[in-house]
Amino acid sequence: MNLYVLMKRTFDTEETILLSDGSVQEDGAEWIINPYDEYAIEEAIRIRDVHGGEVIVVTVGSDEAEKQLRTALAMGADRAILLDIEDDIENGDAYTTARVLTEYLKDKKADLILTGNVTIDGGSGQVGPRVAEGLDIPYVTTITEIEIDGTDALIIRDVEGAAEKISTTLPLLVTCQQGLNEPRYPSLPGIMKAKKKPLEKLELDDLGLDEDDAAPKTKTLEVFLPSQKAAGHILQGELAGQVSELVTLLRSEAKVI
Repeated sequence: MNLYVLMKRTFDTEETILLSDGSVQEDGAEWIINPYDEYAIEEAIRIRDVHGGEVIVVTVGSDEAEKQLRTALAMGADRAILLDIEDDIENGDAYTTARVLTEYLKDKKADLILTGNVTIDGGSGQVGPRVAEGLDIPYVTTITEIEIDGTDALIIRDVEGAAEKISTTLPLLVTCQQGLNEPRYPSLPGIMKAKKKPLEKLELDDLGLDEDDAAPKTKTLEVFLPSQKAAGHILQGELAGQVSELVTLLRSEAKVI
């Protein structure tokens, strides 16, 4: 079974986001595999261990993503592919990423493509469905369970606090949600083996694309942190006095009455 995982390099979830000249300050920041993509990697490895085949992890980015690809290999993936667009496209968007991934995957005969439900930086959840549309294959989002039987797939997906059961067929793309599994930590033997596993680097020219083919469709106009909330008021004294003060504050400060 050909299992492909679409992965993204993102800020560490514990990083403090700082802005400089209207953009996120990246110098010195820690980077990780997008946490939702870890569920996809883990599930692909489990499916491979049952049904055979190989797990190929693919990311769009720059040479700096090699560390995260090696981590995926240490978890148990078989091969890694870096689609390096840094020299050709700046400030790519979801369209850019999906276009590049689609071009790479179009002749790979993938049986199952897995990716995270969203990324913790952009949070749009667009790349997976865009890739599926580009490849003209079915897709199911926010899955929390998947069973493969030959070319049939039985899936449970999260739908706003409830669950939906779906039956479909391979080839298929799914986006993975928390609750699907518990991603493993790379073991020391896995880390040592990862150093010898294949990591291939491709650029736009290798995919037969030029800059215009994958140029972003959106433009970021401004990046800013939300304003800090003012400290709350603690009302003191007798209940009647508190009620009177609250009404005054709602009228004069909150301006809701």
